[in-house]
Amino acid sequence: MNFKALCQATILSIVIAGPAVASAVKQTKGDFEDKFRQLEEVLPTPNDYRNAAGEPGKEYWQQQVDYKINVKLDEKKRRLSASQTITYKNNSPYTLKYIWLQLEQNRFKPDSIAERSGDFGGIGRRGPASSKASGNTPAKVSIGELRRQQYYADNTIGYDITKVTDKRGNKLKITITGAQARIDLAEALEPGDDFVFNIDFAYNILEENAVSARSGFEHFPDDANEGGNDIFLLAQWFPRVAAFSDYEAWHNKEFLGRGEFTLEFGDYDVSMTVPADHIVSSTGVLDNPSSVLTKTQRKRLEQAKTAKRPVMIVTAQEALENEKAGTTKTKTWRFKAENVRDFAWASSRKFMWDAKGYKQGGKEQPFVMAMSFFPKEGGELWSKYSTESVIHTLDVYSRYTFDYPYPTAISVNGPVGGMEYPMISFNGPRTTRHEDGSRTYTLAEKQFLIGVVIHEVGHNYFPMIVNSDERQWTWMDEGLNSFLDGVAGREWDPTIPWGVEPRDITSYMKSNVQVPVMTQSDSVLRLGPNAYTKPAAALNILREVIMGRDLFDFAFKEYAVRWKNKRPTPSDFFRTMEEASGMDLDWFWNGWFYTTDHVDISLDKVYKLRLDTKNPDIDFDRRRQEEANKPGTLFLERNEAEGVKTWVELNPDVSDFHDKNDRWTVTNKERNKYNEMLNKLKPWERTALERAVAEDKNYYVMDFTNVGGLVMPILLEMTYTDGTKESLHIPAEIWRRAPKNVSKLIVTEKGKELASVVVDPLWQTADTDVENNHYPRQIIESRIEAFKKEKSKAMKSRDIMHDIKTELKEVKPKVYKK
Repeated sequence: MNFKALCQATILSIVIAGPAVASAVKQTKGDFEDKFRQLEEVLPTPNDYRNAAGEPGKEYWQQQVDYKINVKLDEKKRRLSASQTITYKNNSPYTLKYIWLQLEQNRFKPDSIAERSGDFGGIGRRGPASSKASGNTPAKVSIGELRRQQYYADNTIGYDITKVTDKRGNKLKITITGAQARIDLAEALEPGDDFVFNIDFAYNILEENAVSARSGFEHFPDDANEGGNDIFLLAQWFPRVAAFSDYEAWHNKEFLGRGEFTLEFGDYDVSMTVPADHIVSSTGVLDNPSSVLTKTQRKRLEQAKTAKRPVMIVTAQEALENEKAGTTKTKTWRFKAENVRDFAWASSRKFMWDAKGYKQGGKEQPFVMAMSFFPKEGGELWSKYSTESVIHTLDVYSRYTFDYPYPTAISVNGPVGGMEYPMISFNGPRTTRHEDGSRTYTLAEKQFLIGVVIHEVGHNYFPMIVNSDERQWTWMDEGLNSFLDGVAGREWDPTIPWGVEPRDITSYMKSNVQVPVMTQSDSVLRLGPNAYTKPAAALNILREVIMGRDLFDFAFKEYAVRWKNKRPTPSDFFRTMEEASGMDLDWFWNGWFYTTDHVDISLDKVYKLRLDTKNPDIDFDRRRQEEANKPGTLFLERNEAEGVKTWVELNPDVSDFHDKNDRWTVTNKERNKYNEMLNKLKPWERTALERAVAEDKNYYVMDFTNVGGLVMPILLEMTYTDGTKESLHIPAEIWRRAPKNVSKLIVTEKGKELASVVVDPLWQTADTDVENNHYPRQIIESRIEAFKKEKSKAMKSRDIMHDIKTELKEVKPKVYKK
């Protein structure tokens, strides 16, 4: 501050007075923490591959991997066998001596790192899990875990790779290490060159409900067909070439079950030979419809293109007839897909199939066919809402990113609760069958289906097109997608709890299992709140509170368009959002993504100040009024109540000057002093003072404490004594030089006096403690519940004399055909 500004500040301190205002917390040497540290200090240095604006650089490159696969599904053995030809295009500037493959089916082998390192009942265990022992409570194993162990004992798991050759048929050396493998090249692969090689493989398809594998088969023993039927969901089913990038080289971190998949874009030509009565759904476009579909089915598909509601391609009755008997005949379905990073498919004789055309418009993909495949167990729930949810997702997501680039978008019902792949997703909710044969679904199941379809179809955008590294940063696809599925969901029905509001993350943010969002996927303790809810809530806050919708939407779309069909990193996202919006958001990325701080801003005190005019005729009268407004003593109150007269009252004839004048009586001495002060002021100073005196505004100083450590804007709702309210947004930058305690001066017009103040009244910032947001403090509402304490189960006695009379019921086990 320069000398002139210092003098002006001194004058201001003279003319404004009131109760002592709490000063900022004194910080000892080394105590200051810069919450606004520039992120460039920790982000990778910009280069020709990724520039400082967050864009792909002028030398950006990525590899391409094309696949041609012939695969056969052996329904009876539940086994896949396939031959694939892979064409690897080295677009990098580097010479490669070997190629790494991902072998995700090996992740489930008993000797894999994932299985051997699994913690008994450990945090983050997916699927049927054991309960964790604690204290004196004995360890427990769930029936689901027993089922899993028994499945492992009865089945051989993992790939059986029988041949690896180059395009001339020469054998290639392959070194399998857990869930990945290295293929050594006879000659180094130079920049710009291709390498073609072949792999023959087979594996036993996992039972999804027993293993929780993101794919596999589900058995329906009660179907009319002898031994029942299966639904096959095939994903992570073929050896896939690992990604090779500018920032990590080979992405050969082994799959442990949580960090999902990092892959290259390529073209696929896949032929699936399946039982002739199966219906196949797949990534890509069906290349031979006349060979596998009936004339009626093809006609229905044509009708679906312009239908208002989904058209049944395979009806419920037709699917039910298919269930009754299998066949030894086969059909080969051929699908082709261009520029996708993965390929998944589903096959079953149980499938109903509906479709509806979506006229998207635009030049790239003006028409999309939305489709759903589901068994009778899906029922009316699926026929009403699945395909409609698919189209709604495309409509909303495309507004915030780019037009959907693929010709199909598919939702399939099976044993997987929710999983995504290019053009196809697996989704779990179903109806419940009752004894009278009817099927119903709950409101929760309806909400679950709509929500999971939106989420999984939304994954086409993140990460199937904006191809982030899921193995390293789960939040880059799950968090961004959860943010957008919250937008799409609330546009569908805002009454459904979508779980992306700031209030939905407060419990996690103050928990002891929180880790930074930027933690590598396999090391996150609680993946749901860390990678889904927290980033989604953060982006909601960024859009609605900090940036505003216009700036945020422009920057977010810019990021999506820049990295469409490319591989971004967190730094690319952070830099793009700042560069495209013109806002410094480093404090936000630091706090929300790199720390475990939480939001808790406390409004500690509110001081009301009044301008001290220095005019004794004004100020002394105010002092007299303040004195009169102070409460009297208990002694005087009781004397008055008892009618006790004072000596002065009893002797009114004995008085002097001081009985007629109090200590606030103004003399000319004070008036002269005041006039001398006015004469010393510069003209502009006197004008400012006289205007302030005439306006007689209210000056309030509010003291805030950053209890949680995460700096955020301070959102205030101020209620006045006349009943009116006013909102005030104080930017996060107020914490820049004092990250722990700040004070803010609020000036209101004469007669506009504060009655109360609330911080974040609409719960927009994920503040974890709303009780300290009120000034004055509010009574905390709770409930009184009447209850009778029950004895613990261990204390309840068993009536063996009665129970021993119970008749043993015969339970017939369900027939399960291997």
